[in-house]
Amino acid sequence: MKERFLLDSEGNVSYCKDSAEKLLEFGKQFPSPDGGSYYLGSDGMPIKSRPRETWITARMLHVYSIGAMAEIKDCRELAEAALLGLKGELKDKENGGWYAGIAHPDDPGVMRNSSGAWILPGKQCYAHAFVILAGCSAVKAGLEGADEFVKEAMQIYDRYFWDPKAGLSCDFWDTEFKVCDDYRGLNANMHSVEAFLAVHDILGNREYMDRAGSIVRHTLVWAKENDYRLPEHYTSDWKPILNLNKERPDDPFKPYGATPGHGMEWARLITQWALTEFGCEEKNGRVVPGAGGADFIKDAEKLYQRAVSDGWNADGAEGFVYTTDWDGTPVVHDRMHWTLAEAINTSAVLYKVTGKEEYQKDYAMYLSYLEEKVLDSSCGSWYHQLDENNSLKENVWPGKPDLYHAFQAMIIPHISANKSIAVEGGEWLEK
Repeated sequence: MKERFLLDSEGNVSYCKDSAEKLLEFGKQFPSPDGGSYYLGSDGMPIKSRPRETWITARMLHVYSIGAMAEIKDCRELAEAALLGLKGELKDKENGGWYAGIAHPDDPGVMRNSSGAWILPGKQCYAHAFVILAGCSAVKAGLEGADEFVKEAMQIYDRYFWDPKAGLSCDFWDTEFKVCDDYRGLNANMHSVEAFLAVHDILGNREYMDRAGSIVRHTLVWAKENDYRLPEHYTSDWKPILNLNKERPDDPFKPYGATPGHGMEWARLITQWALTEFGCEEKNGRVVPGAGGADFIKDAEKLYQRAVSDGWNADGAEGFVYTTDWDGTPVVHDRMHWTLAEAINTSAVLYKVTGKEEYQKDYAMYLSYLEEKVLDSSCGSWYHQLDENNSLKENVWPGKPDLYHAFQAMIIPHISANKSIAVEGGEWLEK
């Protein structure tokens, strides 16, 4: 095993820090004049013909806030630019909340707001969850105006997206916040858990920890009912829709079937939540959960193991398939970079908590695959989509729109398993 792939070795730490800094360098061209994030191409240059979307801008604010905490050159100014975009052109000052994005007149389905700007219609829980996450990171980085910004984001989320009766979040409203769509999705709830944990860790708000726990418990019920293959799509009363988009299985946000990448991402977030909710202590090199937490860690392991069993090398080639059917047979064979990133994160976290060597070996295997197939050594960053032969493919994710998944995968394995990345990520990166 190469030393740079051995978790927490001197070579591994150096490798991951260097990779994180290279990613921050790659993404520097993201800000538009008004701060909204351009979608980046394969060379890191803006694709100005594409919309400037809220979820991408929020992710860039999150990432560059961590870079600012580490005092990496230009990161504070770039984070401030993204915050400007979220306070400015992407914010709906008439109806509240954030537009899905700023668009172009010839984009399909666009509409004009009262100021005459072309916007993507609707209000997305997914995007608003990232706004909260980014706001927490901006607070931690000490960006001016971040406290008021994240408070407003939480108020909007509380008013429109959090459903206290269900103990879950709804997914989509119209632009004016008058009509809530009947669709419910687990992806938006997953990133809401991520945001809620950051609110607890950085702002000290216990209520959001309880909300995260409610979503986690619901999610594990559905996981157990489906052999730890998580349904992604639901009706308004939270009944799984197992055949949604069967005719369009590679949808970037609503794919048909089970998504191994989300199984692993959930496993990591459930572990983080359980270690925080039930407490933990370090013992014999492991992070041991407090009383009540062990069963949730076991469920997290089952989610991870199911995802790896179904997804990794499932068709005879290295890499994770994007989706499977409900028997675990691959449906979309493409390899998405974010799935690998979550595998890197979760294998490292589960190794720290369980001490099982299989997870350390998995981590090394994923880094080896990353270096061999997914890193773009000529242009930088990671290829975002490969086909089943690990050749470049760009029908779902052309270019390299943002840094969030790749950047986090270089840091999360090295910080406390019970902490949101912004709590310790900047300090770790700076050392």
